[in-house]
Amino acid sequence: MPYLDHFGLLAPSYERLIRPAFPARLAEWLDLPAGGNLLDVGGGTGRVAQFFSARAGLTVVADISLGMLRFAARKPGVTPLRAASEHLPLADETFDRIFMVDALHHVEDARQTLGELWRALRPGGRLIIEEPDIRAFPVKVIALFEKLVLMRSHFYSGEQIVNMLSDKEGSAVRVMIQEYTVWVVFDKNLDSAGNAYE
Repeated sequence: MPYLDHFGLLAPSYERLIRPAFPARLAEWLDLPAGGNLLDVGGGTGRVAQFFSARAGLTVVADISLGMLRFAARKPGVTPLRAASEHLPLADETFDRIFMVDALHHVEDARQTLGELWRALRPGGRLIIEEPDIRAFPVKVIALFEKLVLMRSHFYSGEQIVNMLSDKEGSAVRVMIQEYTVWVVFDKNLDSAGNAYE
């Protein structure tokens, strides 16, 4: 089935529907080092990444929707990259922090996506996945609606997200849940050659 760009259609009104607001909880977990490279995957219009670009050395918003990325390109300090999350045209171990907000459930292959994010993450880096908590009834209703409008959504629990990266040795993981949101935070402590990061 060909990919229908729902978000490209929504792009002109997206930030009026979902108003950008400083993501305090994400910022706390992100703990972005000054000048660190930042990757926002599935970041659409850059509505989240824009709050961190002034502190980052490089801020890349990767998304498959060209319509959304046209708006990301207007954000100061944000570099848009059109790419599927399963095949990111990025060098290994490039980013100090990577996050994905409310987007993992939209990708075609979540396990492959997480593997790509892990590959692009530097040793000592942090990966944060923020998702609606599928165990909550309102999120179940949203999941049903997205299926009805033919989105390829597949929602995951925090435990399922952790399990998708369970084969990555040398990592520490935390899961936090608040109301209808789950955050999964991975810290990468080994490089690609298996050497410990101090």
